[in-house]
Amino acid sequence: MRLEPVRDASLARRLGLPLLALAVTVVVASVLARLAGADPFATLGLILKGAAGSKFALLETLNRATPLIFTGLAVAVAFRAKLWNIGAEAQLYAGALMTVLVGTQLGLPGPVAIPAMALAAILAGALVLLGPAVLKLRLGVDEVVTTLLLNFIMLLVISMLLEGPLKDPMGMGWPKSPPIPRDARLPRLIEGLRLHWGFGLALIAAVSVWLIQIRTTLGYEIRAVGLNPQAARFAGIPVNRVIVKTALLSGGLAALAGFSEVAGLKGNLTLDLSPGFGYTGIVVAMLALLHPLGVVVSAIFVAGVFVGANSMSRAADVPTYIADISVAVALLSMVLAILLTKFRVVRG
Repeated sequence: MRLEPVRDASLARRLGLPLLALAVTVVVASVLARLAGADPFATLGLILKGAAGSKFALLETLNRATPLIFTGLAVAVAFRAKLWNIGAEAQLYAGALMTVLVGTQLGLPGPVAIPAMALAAILAGALVLLGPAVLKLRLGVDEVVTTLLLNFIMLLVISMLLEGPLKDPMGMGWPKSPPIPRDARLPRLIEGLRLHWGFGLALIAAVSVWLIQIRTTLGYEIRAVGLNPQAARFAGIPVNRVIVKTALLSGGLAALAGFSEVAGLKGNLTLDLSPGFGYTGIVVAMLALLHPLGVVVSAIFVAGVFVGANSMSRAADVPTYIADISVAVALLSMVLAILLTKFRVVRG
């Protein structure tokens, strides 16, 4: 058995295989629900109801999708240039840290503090990914290893700061930062509910990345470098410079997830700010086939699975780990679907 490239994949192949991957995910989730002692159809219904069965549920899903859009965009941009950014979690926490520092230490008025926090977060995230990018280009160090290790390093740095100079003296001993002022927080999209303008910013970011990819020289260069760096270099494209620009853009996008969580939702920095948004961003990007607008749809889908699973778990007494397994199966199925879109299995 060997793989043979498919030169012109049909529309049915390009759409049918990803849909089949999602169908496989539904089947696996149903089997797991049955093994847990629940009715699969009732379980799926509870997930749908918990994710979008009411105004509150739908807005909670969009709220959960907000950081996933940012981290998904960060991964999609980097992967498009074959820069394997596995460190969106570190970039997220770097953005959250700078949001808290600017919001609590500089004493800026709200209208000035919000853009200042966002800019500081973007710069921090960009610099966190710049290091692995430079190591890759100068020394040939595998960025998968460096970006992954930076996730743990950043968490340890955050833990040290929250137990030391950044610890809230009014926090009753809990390791958390002082809250940023109310006027420096992102306003709610709907009064009384938790959905904030971070979601709007995420949509703007998705459209902006899409326009960059299809309308700018940088977008063309990123695609060229990702497809064939040797050919791109032969054509006069500065490959190293493009990789650096890609790293800065990707790191900045991931950091906006930390900014939106602190400035829009939590108000302060804690060690459990992210339940793995950076890693889940990889799933989101792959499910979207690295398309920026697809990332929005994919993030809402993944967020809906998690939010709906929490609701389903309470109603049907089924473990929420079914959601984690389902998302993992969706990722593996989608990767296989992408592979079979580009290659066919032949004998000989």
